[in-house]
Amino acid sequence: MNSQPISQQTDIQEFLGKIEIFKNLPAESVQLIDKRIIKKGYKKGEQVISEYETAQGVFFVHSGIVKLTKQDEQGNEIITCIKKKGEIFAEASLFNSEGTCYPATATMIQEGEVYFLNTDSLEQELMVTPEMAVQMIRYMSEQLRDLTSILRDVALLDVYMKTIRTLERLAEKFGANHSNRMFIELPITVQEFSTLVGTSRESVSRVFSKLRKDGIIEIKGKTIVITDWCRFCSHYHHRL
Repeated sequence: MNSQPISQQTDIQEFLGKIEIFKNLPAESVQLIDKRIIKKGYKKGEQVISEYETAQGVFFVHSGIVKLTKQDEQGNEIITCIKKKGEIFAEASLFNSEGTCYPATATMIQEGEVYFLNTDSLEQELMVTPEMAVQMIRYMSEQLRDLTSILRDVALLDVYMKTIRTLERLAEKFGANHSNRMFIELPITVQEFSTLVGTSRESVSRVFSKLRKDGIIEIKGKTIVITDWCRFCSHYHHRL
């Protein structure tokens, strides 16, 4: 971005201030990063980066929702993670050897804007700003811990409990609690949801049918409603 209106610059600086690794940074550091940020809008279904491309920088979701996916040799896709506003992806490109590919494909599942910061620029800033480096290490550690937890669930839990855990994670990240009814509005299909669970579409559909029959969830279009959030959390945490 070579030239921006003052209002747009302010918008970017305010947004950066809400991202974990940029919190509590000196104003001059934020301004320097602001000047190097590239901002781009994407439509629903548009690809941001491919797992077969060389990773050249780190991405920040300003608006919209991004899914990170992997494909097998037959072209089957699994969703490894879903990112919302204020979250980072492709941070694994940092401090890697030149030519390293990012290990996932990022695609918009809801129209929005994504900010991009070249790896060299961010690495230089991390080298001279200890506070940012610590925040980045902390963020990456949290992501690794979350991934380890997901892998544990996929490997050890049955389909019913894996579905419950996935609903819980999505609710914590995307949910809106209204009078103890948790609304999870996410533009993904049952097939895509099943890849998050780590099982087949048919298996997830059967679990959804049971959950609806038992009055635990309601499904309204793209919205899943957990009818009693407090009961849901206490009951299933006890089982886990």
